[in-house]
Amino acid sequence: MMINDPLSDMIARMKNAAMRKRSKVLTPASRLRQRVLDVLQDEGYIRGYSLVQNPGEFPQFEIELKYFDGQPVIAEIARVSKPGRRVYSAISDLKPIKNGLGISILSTSKGVMSDAAARDANVGGEVLCRVY
Repeated sequence: MMINDPLSDMIARMKNAAMRKRSKVLTPASRLRQRVLDVLQDEGYIRGYSLVQNPGEFPQFEIELKYFDGQPVIAEIARVSKPGRRVYSAISDLKPIKNGLGISILSTSKGVMSDAAARDANVGGEVLCRVY
């Protein structure tokens, strides 16, 4: 199966698993997905993830979703930059998400990072997704 946008696929899998109150979800492994999962884990939106390698199969990440009072911690997650329309932003143009309660995940020249880390590093880049 060919996936045109791997990051959107991972986001959709996470949303679907959260709607069904699943504790874990599997997604194919890639470096971009790993970097985004690192940011989500550092910011406290997921419990963690691990690499699952079965013989003869493509490696996968097993993502442990996080819940608080029976509700998923990730209330909204949306892809901003898509393959057909890339969205780039200077650090001065980035607005806070939900009055600072959410984050934007950016792909910068210094790696994939949250908007707060990008402000500290004073770099802009491609806005991958927004999480609240």
